[in-house]
Amino acid sequence: MKDNKDLLGSVLKTTQMGQIGIRSVLNLSLDSALRSELQGQLKEFDSIEREVIGLARNRGWQLSDLDPAIKGMTNLMTRSRLSFGNTNSKAAAMMIQGNTRGIIKGYKNLNKLTPSDQRILDVAHRLIDCEHVNIQQLQGFL
Repeated sequence: MKDNKDLLGSVLKTTQMGQIGIRSVLNLSLDSALRSELQGQLKEFDSIEREVIGLARNRGWQLSDLDPAIKGMTNLMTRSRLSFGNTNSKAAAMMIQGNTRGIIKGYKNLNKLTPSDQRILDVAHRLIDCEHVNIQQLQGFL
C-alpha cells in the first residue's frame, strides 16, 4: 500500500516528467498551434507541481525530485525519435504516449492508496484529468 506521501511524491515526479518531455519537444521547430498548445500544457504541469510542493511543505515532508539523468535521456530520445518525418505529428504522438503512461501510473497509485487526505487525492485526480485533456487536445496534431 502507498501512503499519502508516496502518492504525492509520485504526482510530483509525473508532473516533472511531463515538464521535461514538453520542454525537450519545444526545443524543436514546431507548428505555432502545436507550440502554443504545449506551452499551455506546460503551464498546467507547472501549476500542479507548485500545488504538490505546497502540500508537502505544509505537512513537513521532503519529496524526492525526478532523477536528473532522466532529463538527459529524454532529450536524447526526443532528438532521435523526431529527427526525420513529420515532426509535429511525431511530437504529438510522443506527448500522447507520455500522458497515457502518466494516467496509467496515476490510477495504479490511487488503487494502492488507503485514502486519508482529500487534498492529496484531489491533486492526484487533477493530474489525471489534466493528462486526459492533454491527450484530447493533441489528437488533432497527429
